[in-house]
Amino acid sequence: MAEAEATAAAAAAAVLPVAVFGCRPRVAGGVCFLEERVVLHAAGAGCLRLHIDHKWHNFIPGTKKSRGVQALAVSPDRRFLALSEAAGERPVLTVYELSAERARRRKALAAEEQPARQVVSLAFSPDSQLLAAATAPPEGHLACWLWEKQQLVATVRVPAAGDGLCQVSFNPQDSTQVCITGNGYFKLFKYSEGYLKQMNLQRGEPENYLCHAWLSAEEVICGTDTGKLSLFETGDLHWEKSLEYRKPPRKQKGTTEEYESGAAFEDTSLQQHSLPQISAVAAYSKGFACSPSPGVVLLFEKTSEEEAYEERQEVWLPQDLFSTDPKKSSRQDITWICFSPSEEVMVVSTNKNQLYMFTMFSNKLIREKISYFSYMNFPLHSNSITGLDMCTWKPILATCSLDRSVRIWNYKKNTLELCKEYQEEAHTVSLHPTGFFCLVGFSDKLRFISLLYEDMHVFKEFAVKKCRECSFSNGGHLFAIVNGNVIQIYSGITFENVTNLKGHTGMVHAIKWSSDDTKLVSCDTHGAVYKWNLLTGQKESECVLKTCIYSSISLTYDAKIIFAVGSDQTLKEISESSMTVTSDDQFLLTASEDGCVFIWRVHDKEPGEVKEEQKLECAEEVLIMRSDIDEKTQAILDLQNCVRDLQTESEYELRLKDIYCEEKIKSLEENFTQEIDFLKTKHQILQEEKEKQKLQHEVQLSELIEKQAKEVKQLESDSSQKLSMENEKYQELQVKSQKMEEEYEKQLHSLEESKTKAVAELKEQYEKKLKHKSVLLEETKESMRKQIKAHEEMEKQIYEDGDKEIFELKDKYEKQLLEEKESNIQLKGEIGVMNKRLNSLQKELKDRNRDIEEMRLEQQKLQDIIKSLEKDILALKTDVKERTETILEKEKYVYELKMKNQELQNFKFVLSYKIEESKKQIESRENDIETMKKQISEMEEELEQFRKESVELKLNITQLQQKQKATAGEVHREMEKRQNMETLIKRFKADLHNCVRFINDSKKMKDGIRELYTKYMHQPDVVEGQAEDTDLQQQYKKQQEYNERNLAVLRKKVMKDKEIQHTAYMRIVQENMSLIKEINDLRQELRVANAQVHSLESALRLNKSKKAIQDTAPSTELPSGPAVLRLNPEMESEKIIEMQQLEIQYLRDQVQEMGKALNSPGSVSFS
Repeated sequence: MAEAEATAAAAAAAVLPVAVFGCRPRVAGGVCFLEERVVLHAAGAGCLRLHIDHKWHNFIPGTKKSRGVQALAVSPDRRFLALSEAAGERPVLTVYELSAERARRRKALAAEEQPARQVVSLAFSPDSQLLAAATAPPEGHLACWLWEKQQLVATVRVPAAGDGLCQVSFNPQDSTQVCITGNGYFKLFKYSEGYLKQMNLQRGEPENYLCHAWLSAEEVICGTDTGKLSLFETGDLHWEKSLEYRKPPRKQKGTTEEYESGAAFEDTSLQQHSLPQISAVAAYSKGFACSPSPGVVLLFEKTSEEEAYEERQEVWLPQDLFSTDPKKSSRQDITWICFSPSEEVMVVSTNKNQLYMFTMFSNKLIREKISYFSYMNFPLHSNSITGLDMCTWKPILATCSLDRSVRIWNYKKNTLELCKEYQEEAHTVSLHPTGFFCLVGFSDKLRFISLLYEDMHVFKEFAVKKCRECSFSNGGHLFAIVNGNVIQIYSGITFENVTNLKGHTGMVHAIKWSSDDTKLVSCDTHGAVYKWNLLTGQKESECVLKTCIYSSISLTYDAKIIFAVGSDQTLKEISESSMTVTSDDQFLLTASEDGCVFIWRVHDKEPGEVKEEQKLECAEEVLIMRSDIDEKTQAILDLQNCVRDLQTESEYELRLKDIYCEEKIKSLEENFTQEIDFLKTKHQILQEEKEKQKLQHEVQLSELIEKQAKEVKQLESDSSQKLSMENEKYQELQVKSQKMEEEYEKQLHSLEESKTKAVAELKEQYEKKLKHKSVLLEETKESMRKQIKAHEEMEKQIYEDGDKEIFELKDKYEKQLLEEKESNIQLKGEIGVMNKRLNSLQKELKDRNRDIEEMRLEQQKLQDIIKSLEKDILALKTDVKERTETILEKEKYVYELKMKNQELQNFKFVLSYKIEESKKQIESRENDIETMKKQISEMEEELEQFRKESVELKLNITQLQQKQKATAGEVHREMEKRQNMETLIKRFKADLHNCVRFINDSKKMKDGIRELYTKYMHQPDVVEGQAEDTDLQQQYKKQQEYNERNLAVLRKKVMKDKEIQHTAYMRIVQENMSLIKEINDLRQELRVANAQVHSLESALRLNKSKKAIQDTAPSTELPSGPAVLRLNPEMESEKIIEMQQLEIQYLRDQVQEMGKALNSPGSVSFS
């Protein structure tokens, strides 16, 4: 029967969310602003958009089979919303578009690519293109999505020291920079080319960072579990401040002096055992806000002093006046803080499902040191809702929760009308059809409560313990109570037990009345749904489905459609909790386990067909106590008397003010008339002065015009005289220029003659100089050859000495490095073990203190409960004996489970600690091996470069020697040609001399000349000789100029070589002095380090390590101390090797420069 009717209901109707009362706790980014007055927060299995002023609700449902939102994030342009939901083995990431009235689902990111089961933090990039997701520690991951393409672009593993909170965020001005914090790490990543690269190196001891916020493009503020604020600038720690545990102020809103004096001792005891813990941080334009203690938010602003930020204001949570313990609200942990776009409103969420708001004051004069939050709308349930019911006559519904409160809501106005907290937990609630009464089942009794105008008054009590379900009939004359597996029917007028319905084998979870109150439907935990006839007290029908555990049931007004919900989630839109339908079938009301109340509008599934609203007139009457009416009437009379007194006083004061104002007006009129007369007289005087000044100005103008005419005439006469003078000067200058031209022509002729003479003289002088220079060149060549041989020998010796020194230093420092590394590893291991032991002990102390506080609070609660229960002990001894035995057995079982859990946790902690130690040791050894390999490869590369350079130098020397030989052969040929020509000239002169003897005999003379011509000359030879003479002269001039240039260059090179050798010698001397000083300083540092090592060994009692270090020491001059306190010996050895390599490179450069200077082409040329 139930299955058929449920399928018919699903086919005929559907539901849409209209309003939500509640907030889901422990959601990362759980509250944020979409507009100036529109807030978005997590509620149930989705999110809620809420207008603070207009009170309209817009629910964004999550995915199917969702167990709730774990994290949410809104893009910087407030257009997109990202949700992380728990559904199955892997999380579900979805992105919604918020621009429409109903949020539209844009993208669903693939669950297969998620590296973990739970995503605990989300963040959008500034350009809304990337989405960062952080998974739960300790095996945490950071994933970066290009969400519009549904592409996972980068992932990186972020291991944590243990469980704890984790938060991720983008740089507000850089879309590629991501910050993530958690237990033991603060990391900045840079996204580039599909990888997330870490930018910062964490220094100091790791801390448990609970939250962080970006203050600017370079500054990040972080909060720790020890109450410390840390400001990081570009990844480095810039500023720190430790905050103290804040004690609530003595006088809060709505407190009384009696309560404060009673709670003073409790607050002091909390102060002694509590530690500060920064649970939330948010940034705004002037600074940031943080919560160091439960119930308080501190506002910090930037200052120009040494301290970067200074505390300006404290904002405390208000006291809950509906609670039996009003100060309990100030002990709520603040989990998230957000600011509106204009930064006029601050909203916070707490771990008790509450939302508070605070209006920021911009004016410094208005600001107070201590201020208070106010509820954003009204106080919400802080625990699971156990009961839900609605009223027939009024648009109200009632809820009860494990937070011991009963609340009355108006689901049409979206307001909270009544709220009251009791000493016991409430398990069920039922509203009377009139809305004037309700039944509430508590742990000890069932109470019949009257709903007054501003209070709830207990009218009748029934001795039914732990009643899990009760319900009024539709007429209100009967009500049903569930006592175990029995349903008891009582009269709502006489309060007598009418009948008892027996037949359920399991605990009855829900009961519903038919419209005519003649039938009753009930369901239990064994999957049974029974329909009872109240006239006969028997079952009419039943439906048993053992695989389903029903939790709630509801009927429509005509009793044709039954809504049922259970463990099989047959109605997917409704969570596993209570539900009910209004009498007009327009609304379905549900409640979830996280304390949220949902109001759904029921409509037909067919599009366009909405159910016609049945306009039912709602009653507006309210119950009120006669004593309250008397008090209010008396208060009204008192206020009326006060109003009358105030009216008389105000009338008297108004009369006095009128008299004073009239007198003041008269005096002001007199003063104004006097001032007007004075101004008139002043105006007349000023007009007379104006006319006088006009006449004076006219006279002055006429005088100036006459002066100007005279000056113009004088200037014309002067200019004509100057022109005549200038013409005369011009004519004189022309005559002078003609004379000068003639003189310069004569001087030019004389200079040309003197120039020809000087050229001839210079030729003779340079010929003599050439002969002298050729002799000098030969001498310099011989000296250069000697120097080259000596230089080559020096070069060989330097290479050999350098190689020997390098090998010796390498062996020496490698031995020292090995010895120091061994000692360093031993001491590091021992110190690390001690530090980790200290850290673990400190953490255990903190955990113990927190456990002690929680146990003390629980003890106080139990004592209060015991006091309230002691009154009923006499009447309930039999029940107490039976139940105490079961409680003791369960407590023993729970205690054994707790002990086992603690042992498993300790074993897990030990194993994780050992794994981390082994990983660290392996990583350190691998890093050392890699560094040594890199050094060896670098040394090999340098050796290969030196070999290549030596081969190139040898090739250059052979090429230069070949060029020298070729030039020497050419010079030898030219010398032979010259000697041949000189011998021919001598022979020709001798033959000429013989011909001259026949000067008187013309025939012999003619014959001799013909013989000379035939012997020495031919016609082509004459032409060639003339051409050769001209070529020889030109070559001679060029060779002369070339030799002069080479000589000047050689002189300059010789001087430069001398200067370079001198500077190199001085530099080597200075470097030797600096090295000697560094060696002395290192020896002193070694002595200090050895002394510190001895003191540490005595403190830590490390006798074995001390003997090992003394045995491995190489000499007494340089004792091998531990590398922990040395000033980085590896870096010292590397610096010494680098210095020596630089010296060798410098000497080789000098050798190459000398070789180039000696073998340059200018130094080998000859005349």
